[in-house]
Amino acid sequence: MENPRAKYGSAQQRKGRGRGVVLFPLPLQGHINPMLQLANILYSKGFSITIIHTHFNSPNSSNYPSFTFYSIPDGLSESEASTADVIELVTLLNVNCVTPFRDCLAKLLSVPLEEPIACIITDTVWHFTQAVADSFNLPRIVLRTSNVASFLGFACFPFLREMGYLPIQESQLEAAVPNLPPLKVKDIPLIDTRNQEDLYGLISSMVKEIKGSSGLIWNSVEELEQSELITVGQDFAIPVYPIGPFHSYFPASSSSLLTQDQSCLSWLNTQAPKSVLYVSFGSIATLSDTEFTEIAWGLASSNQPFLLVVRPGLVRGSEWLETLPNGFLEMMNGRGHIVKWAPQQEVLAHAATGGFWTHNGWNSTLESICEGVPMICWPCFGDQKVNARYVSHVWKIGVHLENRLERGAIDKAIRKVMVETEGEEMRDRIVHLKEKVHLSLRQGGSSHQALESLISYISSF
Repeated sequence: MENPRAKYGSAQQRKGRGRGVVLFPLPLQGHINPMLQLANILYSKGFSITIIHTHFNSPNSSNYPSFTFYSIPDGLSESEASTADVIELVTLLNVNCVTPFRDCLAKLLSVPLEEPIACIITDTVWHFTQAVADSFNLPRIVLRTSNVASFLGFACFPFLREMGYLPIQESQLEAAVPNLPPLKVKDIPLIDTRNQEDLYGLISSMVKEIKGSSGLIWNSVEELEQSELITVGQDFAIPVYPIGPFHSYFPASSSSLLTQDQSCLSWLNTQAPKSVLYVSFGSIATLSDTEFTEIAWGLASSNQPFLLVVRPGLVRGSEWLETLPNGFLEMMNGRGHIVKWAPQQEVLAHAATGGFWTHNGWNSTLESICEGVPMICWPCFGDQKVNARYVSHVWKIGVHLENRLERGAIDKAIRKVMVETEGEEMRDRIVHLKEKVHLSLRQGGSSHQALESLISYISSF
């Protein structure tokens, strides 16, 4: 097959004309959001944007009228698309999408464009895309949607296996992880899957193909992860661009796959400043009915106003609120408000919000830092465990529940963050961190400079 890339000539001939960028997000909520935010950032810098996406969890293109969207088949059966095994799903997608992605890219490259494609930007987890990009002589830059520290945890899997820390033994949970301070063994970013070898294989392929890419973009900030970025720079001989936090470049915009209930903002308007605990565990985590009951009673006994997000399917075996204790809402007498999904950025920015009980996905953690809201950490899997340890033990802007969902521990954690002196100290620290992050985006700031470098780099292709 003729290489469609060849018609664009040499890099020198293309320089200054290569203004189109093709982006390919992984179809999971925590990955779609930052990729589309990055697309917005690049569009604001003059690049034309094309989004290739799977049928599964396809983004709402009507929210992005300036972008061109192409949908590719992902080959998932109904049962495969509804699996709770994320690793199995992503492993399958990396096989199923090779030909459809290559065909879509070939089609794009075969048509003479006013703005030729400078490069593709794919999620790091789409490891197959490196070989496709190479076949078209097309630069591939990758976006890692988690933070740098958790990525280093994933990259260390071969070493951790060799040292006997993987698979994890119950007796080692509290032990420190060599080379990865401040992580404990229980913080290693594992993800539950039927076959752990699938996870190890996926991570190994991801790391290998990142090293073969043309550059690595982070939705993170040098001021948060300076030493970790230095380590990545030493281990990966490619340009690195920490240009986050992405969501701070524009007024709140959402590519949420779930419908947001705006009623919670009206309810927040009726609450005292910094009095409300916002509780949300993201788009994937699930709870047992026992855990949900402990959460409810912990919130009740804390005597703090709360906004609780109960996503349909959050409580296993339950449609929505069936497992709430009888008469719970009546007993709260307006002190609590429950929604199926919330406009998170607006909630965190609201004057009434004083704390965030979170699963510590990176997007949520970063949004909380950017609004100066201290956290209660209850990580479920993967990078969330690393993020939670950094929140509680490195930046010291939150309390770690250490996986205990027991009403007494919950009540104690809420009081600590919301009303006690320790919580005030956390608030002071996170407000200071918020200011440093915001400064990074301004002229001369670290993220601003990294973005300028990225724009120059893409324009040089």
